[in-house]
Amino acid sequence: MRLLYSFPRPRISLRYIWPWSWAVTAPKKKKEAELANGGEPQEKFECASCPPFKIGDVRAAIPSHCWVKDPWRSMSYVLRDVVVIAALALAAGHLNSWIFWHIYWLAQGTMFWAIFVLGHDCGHGSFSDSVRLNNVVGHLLHSAILVPYHGWRISHRTHHQNHGNVDKDESWHPLSEKTYRVLASSSRTLRFRFPFPLFAFPAYLWWRSPGKEGSHFLPSSSLFHPKEKQDVMVSTVCWSAMVASLLTLSWVYGPVAVLKFYGVPYLVFIMWLDLVTYLHHHGHRERLPWYRGKEWNYLRGGLTTLDRDYGWINNIHHDIGTHVVHHLFPQIPHYNLVEATKAAKPVLGKYYREPEKSWPLPVHLFGILLRSLRVDHFVSDEGDVVYYQTDPRLYAAGRQHKAQ
Repeated sequence: MRLLYSFPRPRISLRYIWPWSWAVTAPKKKKEAELANGGEPQEKFECASCPPFKIGDVRAAIPSHCWVKDPWRSMSYVLRDVVVIAALALAAGHLNSWIFWHIYWLAQGTMFWAIFVLGHDCGHGSFSDSVRLNNVVGHLLHSAILVPYHGWRISHRTHHQNHGNVDKDESWHPLSEKTYRVLASSSRTLRFRFPFPLFAFPAYLWWRSPGKEGSHFLPSSSLFHPKEKQDVMVSTVCWSAMVASLLTLSWVYGPVAVLKFYGVPYLVFIMWLDLVTYLHHHGHRERLPWYRGKEWNYLRGGLTTLDRDYGWINNIHHDIGTHVVHHLFPQIPHYNLVEATKAAKPVLGKYYREPEKSWPLPVHLFGILLRSLRVDHFVSDEGDVVYYQTDPRLYAAGRQHKAQ
């Protein structure tokens, strides 16, 4: 009897012998699906692999009229947004109802975000072919929402030219593990704990991101080339004039009135800006690569951006969710981005990630944001192709905070 039990007995489970069990049928179905196309198993797509096309191939697929900039059409969007902003302010002042004030704050903040996008077009030169018109309109729109036009335009250009590059990207780029480890716990909380990241933009304008120095307001900042100093000074003066105007209005009408009409919508605008810009570069269900050294190039970096669907907001904020083609070709006007994306998708193939369809309001994006903030913390200090890694302690703290 001892000899009988001294040998391990085989463990037999019904799932291995039951004729229609999952363990038997699932691999069979998977194999059938893999062999459905051409009789060969489908290899897993590696998003960090070099694409089999060149940026010129994508450019050639986009109709030529998509590149045409119509200043009259661009100005019509400016007029539309300004009329809506004025109408909302007049309605809020006339009704003066706390119920309507809440509607006003959300709607007006969204419209502030919309005019930022039009100023963003000016910064890229996709508003018109006239540099003077772009700069005048860009200053008017961005100064009105406390954004230094040239300061932001130049740093945003750096972002586009280096997106996906760990060492050179400008905004919402990953921290290296070394930089992450020396951050104070309060800084980690502010960067990765909701809702603090949605209010990061003003701090970024003043101090940039961790590990980088300079300010969007100072001509002497390392952000700018010496020949750009005068442009930065002009933008800082325009920004200061807007601040002075708000202070004057606060003295005449009282700070509460300015807070209700302007301050709260400004905060909603900041939340929109940080939400949209973050989710265009983070939060995909599969890990996306970041590059260093010779592994990076403009096309590979641009292909790690993401399109997002914002439901009813798509039209309001000028289809900024069509972000992949915009990143590759920022010269295309916003009103042609949807058509250009449709034309480019057959060339991009699996390198284009179809956005999740939104409800009328894009509430699904908050779940994506929360998940990304919990897991996308830093990248390795070594390696030319790296992916976000997770700090287990911060992840655990985030889950505990969520449970409470």
